[in-house]
This record gives sequence, C-alpha cells and structure tokens, in this order.
Amino acid sequence: MTGVFSLLPEGRAGLLLAPPASGGEGIDRYLAAGGYAPLVAPDRLLDRIAAAGLRGRGGAGFPAAVKLRTVRDTPGPRVVVANGEEGEPGSVKDRWLLRHRPHVVLDGLRLAAAVTGAERGYVYLSDAAAERAVREALAESSPELRIDVVRTEHTYVAGEESAVVRRIDGGPALPTAKPPRPFESGVGGAPTLVANVETLARVALMYSRPDEADAVAASHLVTLSGGADGAALVEVAAGTHLKVLADVCGHGRAGAVLLGGMFGGLHGEGWSDLPLDHDSLKAAGGALGCGALHFLHPEDCPVAVAVEAAAYLGAQSARQCGVCLSGTGAMAKALQAVAHGEANFDTVAKLHRWSQQLPGRGACGLLDAAARVVATLLDHFTDVVDAHARSACPVCASTAPEDGRRFTVPVP
Repeated sequence: MTGVFSLLPEGRAGLLLAPPASGGEGIDRYLAAGGYAPLVAPDRLLDRIAAAGLRGRGGAGFPAAVKLRTVRDTPGPRVVVANGEEGEPGSVKDRWLLRHRPHVVLDGLRLAAAVTGAERGYVYLSDAAAERAVREALAESSPELRIDVVRTEHTYVAGEESAVVRRIDGGPALPTAKPPRPFESGVGGAPTLVANVETLARVALMYSRPDEADAVAASHLVTLSGGADGAALVEVAAGTHLKVLADVCGHGRAGAVLLGGMFGGLHGEGWSDLPLDHDSLKAAGGALGCGALHFLHPEDCPVAVAVEAAAYLGAQSARQCGVCLSGTGAMAKALQAVAHGEANFDTVAKLHRWSQQLPGRGACGLLDAAARVVATLLDHFTDVVDAHARSACPVCASTAPEDGRRFTVPVP
C-alpha cells in the first residue's frame, strides 16, 4: 500500500492526515474544524502539553513543554521558528504538512508564540511547493504574529537548530558550536524556540481538541519506504510494532530496517518486534529520529545500504569540524573496502573503534548518524560482514553509492 493514510484506532483516524481538499486545506475548512480558536490562558496549554508528554518530532524527541518553558523563562524579546527543513532524504512528513495543511502549522506557531511570549515568528523550509502553500495560508489568515518565510537550500544539516538560526540571520545554513543554544541566544541574539512543524501541528490539535490531547501526543507521522513497493506516509499510534507497519505497506518480507532516517541505524533479526516509540528504540540501540523507516528486502545487502548511507553522510558534511570530515570519510572508505571484499581484520577493528569513539564529537548529529550506521551494521550483521571479508559480494559489486538516492522519497 502506498500513499497517505492513518493506522490510528477507530475514532481517532486522521488527526493530522485527514484527507486534504483539492490543493490543500483552506482557511474555511480549518476554521470549521476549530482552528485558530481564541487564545485563553497560554499557561494552561503549556500544562496540557506537559501532562500529555508531547515530544519533539524533529529527531531528538526532546520534551516539547521543557523547550517551550525554557524559552518563556529566558529574559528578552523572544522568537519562534517552525522548522520545516527535512534533512533526512527518507522523510516527507514535514513537507506534506506544509504543502497540504499549512494552517495547522501556522496555528501551532501562533500558540507557541503565545506560550513563550514571542513577538516574531518564522517558517523555515527549502521546498518550493511548501513555500507557496505557506505564503497563501499567511495571506488568507492574516495572523497577528509577524511571521516571515525563510527559504534555504536543502542539505542534511540545514535543519539543525543552530543552522536554522544562522540562516535566518543571513548566514549559511551550517551548524555552529554550542553553547549558546538557540533558547539562550538565537535569531538576532534573542531567546529562540526552534520547533519541528509536526510538533507545532500537534500543539495546535491539542489546543483545538483538548479531550484528545493524549492521543495527539502519542501518535506519529512515519515515512515508510524500501524495495519496489513504493512509499507511504502513515499516522500511527506510539507502541505499534514495526511488523504491523511493514505488513500494511507491503514490506512484510523485509529482513531488516534502517531506522529514523539514517540516525537510528540498521537493525536485523528481531526488528519486527520493536515498538515504535523513542524509549523502546533507544533501549534497542536505535532511535526513532524523524520517523523514517527504510525496509531492506531479501535482495538488499545491508553492507551496500551502509555504504550508501555513509557515502551520503560524508558528502553532506558541513566541512566545519575536522573530526567529522575525516571520520565520515574514513568510515565510508572502510565500508567500501568491506563491500568489495578487500577488508581485513584491521579494517573491521577500525570500524568498531571509530563507531564507539566518534559520536558526540561533531557540532551536529551527522557524525553520530554515520557512526550509528557502522555500529549497528557490525552488531546486527556480524556474519554478513565476515562473509564480505572472505569474498566479494555480488550485490555490493553491482551497486554504486548514489548520494542517498536509495533513501529518497517523493512527497505523496
């Protein structure tokens, strides 16, 4: 099954993936559904977000209420940013929301501004169709909050929060060293909330549908891809086993999965029993990340997938951190040696060492993602890696890294 659909329990279908009207959801339809409701008691909304346990949907899964409260409590004029730049090539949820449901994102941005006391907002994106939809929505809604749209070039690191701030301030969309973090000193030096657009959309739903706040916080937009079965954008309840997602979307014969875009790593035997939630996947050595799942079918070789992921990440390096530039390059080169049957014991030993030593040493999460791909390949596919060391793999020999094309998903 491909396309856009909900797997939420009956009665909760279509929290965010309600079928859009032709050309997207206009303001009349959004108002009729309770959108842009008059603002009453922002602190009560913050308490609701905290009680429901809403976590950010940009990748790290940080508690949304903590982020909002921290910006609110930091002195000075404040700024809020809707971050719609999807660095992961396998994720489409943010672009889909901006294209088809821009009002729910703008409403969430309005509410985030009210909670934090911000007087200025931005929508940050790289997708031309999303930009058109957002500008049209702004024109018909005329929000009281001043909102500017900032477009950037699409790269893996352009959506990292310090890169977002740097680009809005007129610089390149490249990460900066921390501290300070945006909540301390962001756009123009002001305390800044950088929130993923799905997170903001869920804030808007929690305000207009308070009785469903827990359900809103406990569901995710997930992009599913892999094999020749096409891709799907699905809304699903947290805790749903990955096997359910694979079966529904035609990936039931998959033997492995790449989790969280590239940030969650490769997982083999037992992957189908993993529940879709941050804590469970972290306990299994993975990460939910942006909610993108790429399934590996029997004809796919996990080493070839790891080679392409590492090559893509190496090419996307901001080239600001020497350890990232050299580390991603070294891991990609060593993985290519494994793929071509040219690796020896020392090659694999180096990959083990790098995958343990490099995480946390870059200015952003790119190096961490590359290291996790390597670590999980070595942990979950030991026999496959050993077999490659003995002889060249025909699948790897016929597969050339294509700068992430394997993982790229078109917006449905």
